[in-house]
Amino acid sequence: MFTGIVEELGEIVAVENLGDASRFQVRGPVVTEGARHGDSIAVNGVCLTVVDTGDGGFSADVMAETLDRSSLGALDVGSRVNLERPMALGGRLGGHLVQGHVDGTGTLIERKLSEHWEIVKISLPTELGRYVVEKGSITVDGISLTVVDAGPDYFTVSLIPTTLALTTLGVKQPGDPVNLEVDVLAKYVERLLAHGGTDQDKKAIE
Repeated sequence: MFTGIVEELGEIVAVENLGDASRFQVRGPVVTEGARHGDSIAVNGVCLTVVDTGDGGFSADVMAETLDRSSLGALDVGSRVNLERPMALGGRLGGHLVQGHVDGTGTLIERKLSEHWEIVKISLPTELGRYVVEKGSITVDGISLTVVDAGPDYFTVSLIPTTLALTTLGVKQPGDPVNLEVDVLAKYVERLLAHGGTDQDKKAIE
């Protein structure tokens, strides 16, 4: 489980084609420190398993399913990526509960510059629209963000200077793809109601 608080802006240093998968070599000395084979690291919001570590980086295998369903398939040597280690039990939940399981991809539509922040508009697959609400949480490329405006096929977020400086959203341009993960709590609520939750359950949700 992750929190959506990016620890480090890493870089893809090599991509090896394995046929039905790819092996990424990722530079990220902060998240690699203490990492071992089998550990998890989120790369642009996708939970990947560490294969090997060394020289301030790690390698991870990405299967075709993940490449097809996320924006990782668009990464190449030199691409910058958001990196986060899993939250330690008892640690602070700085963002919100993030699984590292991408629900879909969106596209950055536009950026509006303000004096101290930016408003970014991102397209949203229509099937995910029911999970996104104003002032709710959403994960974009592994970053926990608060939704400003929610439409049927888009949403907007406000980015403070720290987010712009320390994550990939500082350099993403209109047309660039992003990974999206909606709030898992919304999906559990929907599932509960769809399968006839008790009156007590429904009252608690209301």
